[in-house]
Amino acid sequence: MAEYEIARRVPRYPFVVEVAVSDAYSKAQTKAQTATLGLYGCGIVTSKPLAQGTGVRLTLFYRGAEVKALGIVAYVRSDLDMGIAFTDIDQESERILDKWITELQQSSARKT
Repeated sequence: MAEYEIARRVPRYPFVVEVAVSDAYSKAQTKAQTATLGLYGCGIVTSKPLAQGTGVRLTLFYRGAEVKALGIVAYVRSDLDMGIAFTDIDQESERILDKWITELQQSSARKT
């Protein structure tokens, strides 16, 4: 298990969906894909990772729903992966995120 995984408060689950990532300061937007999702953040694969510590705005798209959140780039890895820690999420997005996580937990439990 990688060191960054051990430090997480809650598990992240494999979850590949489209995500729009915007630098909160320059407003430059990039389309990417998530690799993992958890209650407090997600892993993103992108050809243009942002610097660690950069504030971001995210919109995740899945099954006709959107989760919008503010976050911070917690880590960047050499394989074009960056980890985002959510810092703010509105109530509706939080409700949708909780639903997605519940589905991922149930799916993960069926596989074990």
